[in-house]
Amino acid sequence: MSSPGLRVLGTVAATVDGRPVRLGGPRQVAVLGVLLVAHGQVVPDDALIEAVWESTGPPASATVTLRGYVKKLRKVLEPGRPPRERGRVLVREGSGYALRTGPGAVDSDRFTTLLNIADRYMADERHQAAVTALDEALSLWSGPAYAGFDGEPWALPEVTRLSHLRRVARERRLAARLALGEDTTLIGDLEVLVAEEPMAERAWELLVLAWYRSGRQDAALAALRRARERLAEELGVDPGPSLRRLETAVLNQDQTLMAGRRR
Repeated sequence: MSSPGLRVLGTVAATVDGRPVRLGGPRQVAVLGVLLVAHGQVVPDDALIEAVWESTGPPASATVTLRGYVKKLRKVLEPGRPPRERGRVLVREGSGYALRTGPGAVDSDRFTTLLNIADRYMADERHQAAVTALDEALSLWSGPAYAGFDGEPWALPEVTRLSHLRRVARERRLAARLALGEDTTLIGDLEVLVAEEPMAERAWELLVLAWYRSGRQDAALAALRRARERLAEELGVDPGPSLRRLETAVLNQDQTLMAGRRR
């Protein structure tokens, strides 16, 4: 029996043998979502019920309804399983349920694996390989993580974690391309990134470096001023040590700013 493929980097969805399957209504999908964010850990019945019905309070029949949702999800995710055979994907353990999936079955797991691979390539200065891995990682996203459930309390910590990693992946992809000598061509992408994430100092650093390596010390200093203003306006803080060191290096036209740059 093949393991289903599960998607959370966008709308929660599933495939079986490469074909999309219908997961049911919002609460039934929420049951699957709660189990997905548990990363294979057992979620007790009462915790599942509390999470799925948190906004309205559970009905008197919540336990029976939960079992019905699980039964329907099993039928969708394990279509070849004999009726009386123990579930292999959505399993019952003790007083709860857990989701057991094969390696790489969940797109968020594939995403984090590719991000780690890219980190190793960057450490070895294999920047083109890092770009390729990060392109693949970012292509897995089709919208906000757990779209439709991203405001639910049960999803929020995982959505926050994955959203942060998505931003990190975008930053590292641009950093790798910058190391490959793509200066001027990256400025537009970096301006978009700082507009979307004005508190992300790493994005500002990359923008400053791109401007400087393009021969525009004036634009690099202007970007540094903008970063300082946004941080003061939004957080009431000064730039961190790394951004301050970069400012000093730009003012001094430090040769290390061109280090590692390929042509």
